[in-house]
Amino acid sequence: MESFMSKGLSHTLHLKNGNNLRVDCLGAGIFRIRLGVGDCLHESGLNRYGIIRIKPDLPSDYVKISEESGGWTLTTPEAALWINADDGRVCLKEKKGNVILEEHECRTKSDERGFTAAFRLKKGDRLYGLGDVDRDCIQRRGKIYAMMNKSVIAYAPIPFLMSPSGWALFMNTTWFHTVDVGATDPDILRFKVEQGYPDYYLIAGDFPKVLLERYTRITGKPTMLPEWAYGLTFVCDERGLRARDMLYEAYEFRRQGIPCDVIGLEPDWMEKRYDFSVDKTWSQERFHIPFWLKGKDYATFSAALKRMGFKLSLWLCCDYDLSEHEERQLAKNVVGPDERAKDEPSPSAFIDDQRLKDAVYQDQITKPGEAWFEHLKKFVDDGARAFKMDGANLGLRHPDRKWKNGMDDREIHNFNCVLLAKQMSRGFAEYTRKRPMINIARGYAGTQQYAAMWAGDTGGGAKPLTSLLNNGFCGISNVTTDMEVYSEQGIHFGFLQAWCQVLSWHMYNEPWFQGERLAAIFTAYARMRYRLMPYIYSMARLANKTGFPVMRAMPLVFPDDPEADALILQYMLGDAFLTAAFAGHIHLPAGEWFDYWTGNRMKGPATLPVTYPEGKGGPLFVRAGAIIPMGPEIAYWGHKPMETLCIDVFPGNREEPFVLYEDDGDTEAYLEGKTATTAFNQKIEGGKLTLSVSPREGSYDGMPEQRKYQFEIHCPRPGEVRVGGMPVSDWRYESEKLLLVLPPVTAPAKQSIEICLG
Repeated sequence: MESFMSKGLSHTLHLKNGNNLRVDCLGAGIFRIRLGVGDCLHESGLNRYGIIRIKPDLPSDYVKISEESGGWTLTTPEAALWINADDGRVCLKEKKGNVILEEHECRTKSDERGFTAAFRLKKGDRLYGLGDVDRDCIQRRGKIYAMMNKSVIAYAPIPFLMSPSGWALFMNTTWFHTVDVGATDPDILRFKVEQGYPDYYLIAGDFPKVLLERYTRITGKPTMLPEWAYGLTFVCDERGLRARDMLYEAYEFRRQGIPCDVIGLEPDWMEKRYDFSVDKTWSQERFHIPFWLKGKDYATFSAALKRMGFKLSLWLCCDYDLSEHEERQLAKNVVGPDERAKDEPSPSAFIDDQRLKDAVYQDQITKPGEAWFEHLKKFVDDGARAFKMDGANLGLRHPDRKWKNGMDDREIHNFNCVLLAKQMSRGFAEYTRKRPMINIARGYAGTQQYAAMWAGDTGGGAKPLTSLLNNGFCGISNVTTDMEVYSEQGIHFGFLQAWCQVLSWHMYNEPWFQGERLAAIFTAYARMRYRLMPYIYSMARLANKTGFPVMRAMPLVFPDDPEADALILQYMLGDAFLTAAFAGHIHLPAGEWFDYWTGNRMKGPATLPVTYPEGKGGPLFVRAGAIIPMGPEIAYWGHKPMETLCIDVFPGNREEPFVLYEDDGDTEAYLEGKTATTAFNQKIEGGKLTLSVSPREGSYDGMPEQRKYQFEIHCPRPGEVRVGGMPVSDWRYESEKLLLVLPPVTAPAKQSIEICLG
């Protein structure tokens, strides 16, 4: 046992070549494996800068250690890890002891050639993940991927894969690398990393919910955007745009009765177009704010927007050295050696690294000692409430540039976008005490905990749809594309995403310019979207807690469906809705489904030609058992109090209740527990449908004192309706949709509502 040492949840194997293999048990089913060269363990930039900050929350005796079969086994209640005593290869086992992932070959490491990590794949293993590394498929086995952030080609490569066999793997590197997913050898998954040191997380758990929850415990849960951000964002045509033009765009949304929450400006809002510096200012000719109106809540263009119920979003591009601020923050938080546990690696390990001392600081934009967000505070003071981060310069290679932290461009390039999202998000929240809405085109592991993403400058067609689904496999939930307003299919897809954005830039994409028919379709979808906000916001909260995305590729929800891997143009929107875009057919998985447009009920599995009524842009189905809370028609978030909700019920037995989530929608008070939830359930037994609504739990500032519910139930005409055990007769039945509408019911403070139909 001299070559194997354990202390608490950390275990080190001394290898014959003089290096050390360290395994840390970081949570249920989560193991971190690192190779130390000599006695030195190097941290990934993701750990160094707090993107990854998972800490063990387990008792020290959680891991049982045994010596067996030429190695050591670390056994936990959820999984076990066997370590080869000779070369340090590992084998992940599920809790019953069956092997689910086995390392194929020894890792290699030298400064010249980086390292390789290879794992055996089982016959039939399907693999999902890697983010927006390409847009051709969602099942990754059989291809090789270059993991380098590139415009259009790979906006968000994420080194994470998971399998229905019950395992997931996150390669904790920011260096450029390749992933060979059984292409060269169909039985081998191989990561080849240019430089750096072997460092990866193995995760065991049920696919997909447990694996995603555990992965996002490592890299961060998806951020909870302000509630208005889940509405519609309209980005103006920038050509010669004046503040007055922007205000009339906003006014037209209100005049046309089209709900919208955010008006965005592109680069021309600045005095110097595409100004990457920290010296940028408003265009004095087109967005002038007189000095006597600075800080006032009237008579400025931003005040006018606010009074119409709009938030202002500003476009930004960044070429700043963000590592300079991260290093300064890190140096502030370094604790002395006497305050640190003896086996804990120093958080300042890189500060003493020779490459920092030799760093060449080449860019002419960064101001040492000044954080990137500092210069944006004045625009926040002037009314900016959201920022759209163009990834252009961060996506460029800087092969001759040394960053302030001493990293080579090949090491920092992939996760620079995460540092930008982090500094924008935290900077805004700390300055305003409001919830940030930062949206960015580029991503890497950890982006989801700071920002929303959009699919970049690639439009809103079929390829971007696949990219959003692939991001969802990696816990990136707050995603969207630029809506194609010139087709009914584009409008349908654009409004059925986690959030919605219309980009004009150099186009006339205003809905009222698309002709009478498309304008009517756009308006109808926008109004439907806003009525669905209680449902969408609840799904966003579920993603924030679990990592399970709002937009869900079919294998995430129906992993046993043999059709799922090929369905790259359809998806679930939350728990209830199934939809497709740009597809000729839609596949209904096993179970009962309702056509949302017609009310027709049908059974799966079935593959149907895509049909939809006039005035719609695509198919939309609802799972039997769905409960969908809907709000009133509103022009923008906060327009009307949510005192009465319509509860749309599609009969069927539910395994779990639907939980309506509410908070103040605009601040980070939800992090302190200022939230409210209401649980809804339904069951069918003995030919009777019973609905139950539990009392609301929790509270938040601005919460309506009373809540009324109007139930709309898609069912045959009932013989009897009872509410709280008492028969009621003041209900109406709309036979064309088999729709039962009950009058509003006031929710008792301490009692549940129960409705029985028979």
